[in-house]
Amino acid sequence: MIPVRGYEGATIAVLGLGRSGLTAARALRAGGAEVIAWDDGAKGREAAEAEGFTLRELSKPGALDGVATLITSPGIPHLYPAPHPAIAAAWRAGVAVDNDVGLFFRSLGWDDSAPRVVAITGSNGKSTTSALLHHILVEAGKRAHLAGNIGRGVLDLDPPEEDEIIVLELSSYQTELARSLTPDVAVFTNLSPDHLDRHAGFGGYFAAKRRLFAEGGPDRAVIGVDENEGLFLANQLQEAAVDDRVIRVASGKLEGPGWTVTARKGWLAETRKGRQVASVDLRDIAGLPGKHNHQNACCAWAAARSLGLGPREIEAGLRSYPGLPHRSQRIAERAGVAYVNDSKATNVDAAVQALQAFERIRWICGGLQKEGGLEALHPHLSCVAKAYVIGREAAGFALGLGQGVEVEVCGDMATAVAAAARDAQPGETVLLAPAAASFDQYDSFERRGEDFAARVAALD
Repeated sequence: MIPVRGYEGATIAVLGLGRSGLTAARALRAGGAEVIAWDDGAKGREAAEAEGFTLRELSKPGALDGVATLITSPGIPHLYPAPHPAIAAAWRAGVAVDNDVGLFFRSLGWDDSAPRVVAITGSNGKSTTSALLHHILVEAGKRAHLAGNIGRGVLDLDPPEEDEIIVLELSSYQTELARSLTPDVAVFTNLSPDHLDRHAGFGGYFAAKRRLFAEGGPDRAVIGVDENEGLFLANQLQEAAVDDRVIRVASGKLEGPGWTVTARKGWLAETRKGRQVASVDLRDIAGLPGKHNHQNACCAWAAARSLGLGPREIEAGLRSYPGLPHRSQRIAERAGVAYVNDSKATNVDAAVQALQAFERIRWICGGLQKEGGLEALHPHLSCVAKAYVIGREAAGFALGLGQGVEVEVCGDMATAVAAAARDAQPGETVLLAPAAASFDQYDSFERRGEDFAARVAALD
């Protein structure tokens, strides 16, 4: 655990006692703070009380008297669609509000042994990019740790040393609120509509991501520029056309003399000052199928180069990368049919990327539909032999797919897997890429992916 420094003797309140909240409470106490805590759920309160933390309902009048800072968990709304009552009370009382990511950055460097930190954000691909970069570093013999939205909580890490590298995956919930954001390298993969209720629209969502680059001023920024928001961000950070502090990443050709990493027709190419300095054929790397994973490879490549790794070291890491569970994960092959688990494709854009990775697909989709509808899927359904729709509102989801694809309303995973396996022909792929959240039927996208894998394993 990383003891949180700078709050010795101060009273700090912690709101939300899940993984990150309870770890923050422990780290604050280890650093000498007096901690009071609250969770709206009895389970969280019981866990904190068992560890000796004082409980106090933080939204009650006077509950924040004497409190220096309120630390809130990322899942708790702090502005939109409405602030949690305890956070609103903190604003009125003039109590600073922060989160565990802010505490993490605040606690680095107190003993002159700060590690290097790479922070990765974006709508899609940030988990794969983070895990891939961590894998590349470890394979190259570096002392590296993976934390944040993936792996361990940021404060659950052991106190880092100067020669270590910490790779953080950060969500918009985390970047929006952290009062300290000072990574050495910051990565922006891409942007597509997601979590719009928490950010009051697309502009607020982008603004939350942008804070990672605007607040701390990283030494180097890796920016995916396939969307206008990425182009805008890269342009804001660049002082000139040739500015090595910014590496632009794209799925097509880029103009200008700056530092770029691109993936075109399955080939990764690194260019500096108008000259190609490295290239890799990504098409035969099993752990990175499809254009979306080629973009992830480009982002990881650029970050690794920023940390001083050479092209051969990075390529070796790419080729040995096993892939992440629930993200284009090939889980089985039966009678010439591949079964791929991409349960993490929880929005339309992620599902489009998954669909583009395979040629003929038996597509399992559906769940809790997000804002924006399904129209953006329609131009990408030519590879779908048939869709098998799950979810409590499967019939409505099926209608949203339009007339361009054959659809079977299945309702649940067991029915969908059985139907897809019944219909699939050799050379086809049964793909779970829901284009929807899981919470209508599962606790998480992980549980949904595990159910898919279990149903595939149980096939005759």
